[in-house]
Amino acid sequence: MTRPDTKIEAFHAHVYFEAEQQPQARRLRELIPSRFDVNLGRWREVAYGPHPTGAYQVEFAGELFGELVPWLMLHRDGLDILVHPLTGDDVVDHTDYAMWLGTPLTLNIDFLRRNSY
Repeated sequence: MTRPDTKIEAFHAHVYFEAEQQPQARRLRELIPSRFDVNLGRWREVAYGPHPTGAYQVEFAGELFGELVPWLMLHRDGLDILVHPLTGDDVVDHTDYAMWLGTPLTLNIDFLRRNSY
């Protein structure tokens, strides 16, 4: 689905981790806001919403995409990260418009279809 009239103002990066990866995830969580103007979401140690593992969200302005995403590529320390725009359509944002750093995980897209996220 192409929506040429959609303006992307912001993005989410969802940083996923298993229990044994919490030290890397915490380190990255401390580094990101020391280098970039972002909003950090809550730390969640278990699956929630459409997310299959523990995770936290990083919300950032579209202007930061070209700097933050390459930085995450180099500093993710084995963590899997989903990056997607905020267009107002959670389903396509998390699927068609999404990109992965690391291994793509299977999201619960039915949750997004049922809920305003």
